Amino acid sequence: MSMIKKKVHKDELIGLQILQGLVFRHHRRRRLRHLLPLLSAISGCFLLLFAIVLFFSPPVSDQSRHRHLNTLFYNRVGIHINVEKENVFRVPRSGGIIGRKLWSSNQSNLFYGCSNANEDFLPAEMNTERNRYLLIATSGGLNQQRTGIVDAVVSAYILNATLVVPKLDQKSFWKDASNFSEIFNVDWFMEYLSKDVRIVKQLPENVGKVITTRAPRKCNKKCYETRILPIYQRKRVQAVQLTKFDYRLSNRLDMNLQKLRCRANYHALRFTDPILEMGMKLVERMRMKSKHYVALHLRFEPDMLAFSGCYYGGGEKEMKELGAIRKRWKTLHTKNPEKERRHGKCPLSPEEVGLMLRALGFGNDVHIYVASGEVYGGEETLAPLKALFPNFHTKETLASKEELAEFQSYSSRMAALDFIVCDETDVFVANNNGNMAKILAGKRRYSDHKPTIRPNAKKLHRLFNDRNNMTWHEFASQVRTFQVGFMGEPNEVKPGRGEFHEHPLSCICEKSGDSSLQTRARNDMDKNSEGGDEGYSEDEQDLSETEYVEEDNGIRERILLPNRRDSSLKADQPELEEIFSD
Repeated sequence: MSMIKKKVHKDELIGLQILQGLVFRHHRRRRLRHLLPLLSAISGCFLLLFAIVLFFSPPVSDQSRHRHLNTLFYNRVGIHINVEKENVFRVPRSGGIIGRKLWSSNQSNLFYGCSNANEDFLPAEMNTERNRYLLIATSGGLNQQRTGIVDAVVSAYILNATLVVPKLDQKSFWKDASNFSEIFNVDWFMEYLSKDVRIVKQLPENVGKVITTRAPRKCNKKCYETRILPIYQRKRVQAVQLTKFDYRLSNRLDMNLQKLRCRANYHALRFTDPILEMGMKLVERMRMKSKHYVALHLRFEPDMLAFSGCYYGGGEKEMKELGAIRKRWKTLHTKNPEKERRHGKCPLSPEEVGLMLRALGFGNDVHIYVASGEVYGGEETLAPLKALFPNFHTKETLASKEELAEFQSYSSRMAALDFIVCDETDVFVANNNGNMAKILAGKRRYSDHKPTIRPNAKKLHRLFNDRNNMTWHEFASQVRTFQVGFMGEPNEVKPGRGEFHEHPLSCICEKSGDSSLQTRARNDMDKNSEGGDEGYSEDEQDLSETEYVEEDNGIRERILLPNRRDSSLKADQPELEEIFSD
């Protein structure tokens, strides 16, 4: 009986719960029906507001929206990075396809070096006066001295004199005690040029009076004939010594003299056997590592940066250190670093030259030989370049200390080793506009226009500064555009422009026949030889007066050439040009 009562009570409870559920559902539906108009009104307001915002706001690109969402994501997870900067300028590992030959010149098969004398060129036996000697004291480092030696040969020919083997500068910034025969093969030098200029190793003992003087910079043929040649005619002078002989000969000479310049530079000047053998060993070791390699002449020494007046972002520490070095030159005026960069007068940093090479198509698998002195900032400065090109080599990494021992104490002999490796490379690159870069550029043009990359620093400077505001593709495209005319191809400069050592147009012929380069160079020389005061071109007329001193039995007499203002030769400041230019 009690069981029956419990069951009835349970059924009543279940029925009551069902009834309550039905009543609650009924009330909820009634409440929702009352809320629907309110919800609809609120939704409509939001839609209207959203439409107004879309109408008046500027259009948003898919790329910007994607960057914005990425930024929101990284901010939400607590990673605060500049996503846009990271995504825009990302340097690729490979060089990519650039639509040109990477390891050879596009027109290298069309031109060749030609420097043989023309029929109207007088040989040494007919051109040289008896008992007339020219002594030359060169200036600067190895490559600056090289220009002096080459120009000394031409100057001797102009003066109808016998050339005494030039003396090398042993007291300048480079402080190398090597003489000519310890760097260059002196017997080969004399023999190769024997038909052009008579050369002797030493001044004969029976020569009496020696007059020491200095030729003006960029002195042309008429300048030597009117300023230096008359000295030999005074009091039976037999020998004249020209001091600090660097860039003392004009770029603009007649075709025969330019060709003589090329014979002296590209054929007669040969390094000694020990230097040649060691240099070619380094080349062979580079070839064993890779079929092709790039050689980079990297000028980034503290002294050179201090002299240049350039700034590379090192803050107060850099300015203080380089400022202290600049005090070495008492007459060096203060330079505006930004102005120097804008005008393209600053060498590229190791990172900048690495980015330029990558943009030109050289990937991180390329082997690179670096010729340099002490790099300012050391490994920290070199790190970005090594990251871009991990196959990084120098003569010190390729050769043992024992192999380099005989060269180590002589800066010019060490520089000669670098010169050989850079000359033999498939592609030569320079971050500067110094003597070695110019001479190698000219030598490689003479040798079938082997690729030689010179940075267009004036335009690249702006591009490097703005690189984080563009994609890598945009950056690389602009680098390739700016470098047109700076890749060692023919016809990059007009005749008469630039240093002859860099652009020896008179010595380059076309294989198809008469060289258009030579024709243009000849016409330009003829045009420029028509006027000018005493044979000086327009840019040479403001050169200061030269004076000379007679040395006769210990008596020194100061004599000035006529019709020129008196401007005494001042004691030279410590190598104002040698540091930057070699």
